Amino acid sequence: MGKTVELKRTLNLFDATSIGIGAIIGAGIFVVLGIAVGYAGPAVIVSMIIAGTVALFTALSFSELGSAIPKEGGTYQFAYEMISPFAGFISGCLWLFAQTVAGAAVSLGLASYFVGLFPFFPLKIVAVSAALALTVLNLMGMKHSARVNNVLVVIKILILCFFVAVGVFQVNPQNYSNFAPNGFFGILQGAGFVFFAYLGFGRIAALGEEVKNPKRTLPLAILIALATSVILYVVTGLVATGLQDYRILAGSGSPIAEAARATGSFPVFATVSFGALVATVSVLLTNLLGLSRVAFAMAKNGQLPRPLAKIHSKLGTPYLTILITGALMAVLTFFLDLRQTAAITSFSMLTTHIILHSSAIRLRKKIPNLKTFKVPLYPLVPVLGISSCVILMFSLPIESWIVSTAVITAVSLLYLLRRRP
Repeated sequence: MGKTVELKRTLNLFDATSIGIGAIIGAGIFVVLGIAVGYAGPAVIVSMIIAGTVALFTALSFSELGSAIPKEGGTYQFAYEMISPFAGFISGCLWLFAQTVAGAAVSLGLASYFVGLFPFFPLKIVAVSAALALTVLNLMGMKHSARVNNVLVVIKILILCFFVAVGVFQVNPQNYSNFAPNGFFGILQGAGFVFFAYLGFGRIAALGEEVKNPKRTLPLAILIALATSVILYVVTGLVATGLQDYRILAGSGSPIAEAARATGSFPVFATVSFGALVATVSVLLTNLLGLSRVAFAMAKNGQLPRPLAKIHSKLGTPYLTILITGALMAVLTFFLDLRQTAAITSFSMLTTHIILHSSAIRLRKKIPNLKTFKVPLYPLVPVLGISSCVILMFSLPIESWIVSTAVITAVSLLYLLRRRP
C-alpha cells in the first residue's frame, strides 16, 4: 500500500497563505467568539488585538524556523532539531493532542451552524459526519485538498465582508455601553480563548516539506495569513457586538449568525450561516492536514511507529496518519463541549509555542550565520513571545491546566519508558 518517501513540493505562496487563512478564519470568529464575548463583552475586539499580538511573536519565530528548517512537522521538527528529541516528542504529542481536540471543537461548531439551518439533524451526528468526510478528502491528496481549500477561503472572506458591509449600517451604539463588563482581566480571559482562533498559521509550517521555495514562501505566507485574519477578526467582532447584545452572543453556539439575525433579514442570516459552514469546513480540512503531517514527521524520526510514515503509492498521502487522526477527532466530538475544547486547546498550544520560541533562540546559537529569514529585534521577540504565552495561560480555566499537565506527564513517562533497555 505504501512506502516511506519524501512528500512532493506542490504548494505555492497563494496555496500556503490560503491554508493559513483557511485554518485561522473559522471556528474562532464563527464559534469561539461567543465564549470570548462572555468574558470580555464588546471589548472582545481588544482581546483580539492582544491575542493577535501574542500570535505575531509566534508567527515571527515560526517564520524564521520554517525558513531555516523547511521540513514536515512544524513545531515538533523545530524542537527536535534545535533543543532535543525529548523536547520534540513533548511538543509533537502536545500539538497532536491539542489539534485533535481543536478539530473536535471545529466539528461541533460546524454542526451548530448546520443544525441552525436544518434543525431536524442531530448535532453530534453532523459533527462526526463532517470529521469523517473531510478525512476522506484529505486522503485524496494535497493538490485536491489545496484546491478545495482555496475556493472555501475566497467564499468565506467574501461572506464576512458582506456581513460587515450590511451590519455596519445597523449597529446599535447602545450595545457598546457596557464595553468591558469584567474589566481588564475579562479582556485577558477573552484573549486566552481568542488565541484558539489564531493557531492556524502554524499549519503552514507543519507542511514545510510540501511548500515550493520554502525559505521565501513560508515566512511570507505565515505573516500575510495572520495579518489578513487579525483585520477581519477585529472588524467582524466590532460589527457583531454592535448588532446584538453581548450577553445573547455569549450564550450562542453560532454567535455570528445570532448577530446577523438582529438585522431582521433572513437572507442575511442564511448567507452568514452558510459562510460559517464554509469557514468551519475549511478549518477542519486544514486541521486534518496539519495533524497528519506532524504525526508523519514523528514517525519518520522513529518517535511514533514507523508504519505511520508510509505514503500511499497512488494518492501520495500519509494515509495511516490521516485515517487515525480523523477517527480520533470524530470520537472526541461525542465527549467534549465547546468551552472545554477551546480552553484545553489554547493552553496546550501556548505550551508548544513556549517550546517554539525556545527553539528560535537556540537556532541563532546553533546557526549564527543564518542566511534565511531573520526575526527583527532578536532575541527580544522570542522572549516577549514566551512571556506573553505565560500570561495568557494564567487567564485560562483550571481544567485546561489539569488536562494539559496530565498529558505532558503521560507523554514524558512514555518517552522515558520507550528509552529503557
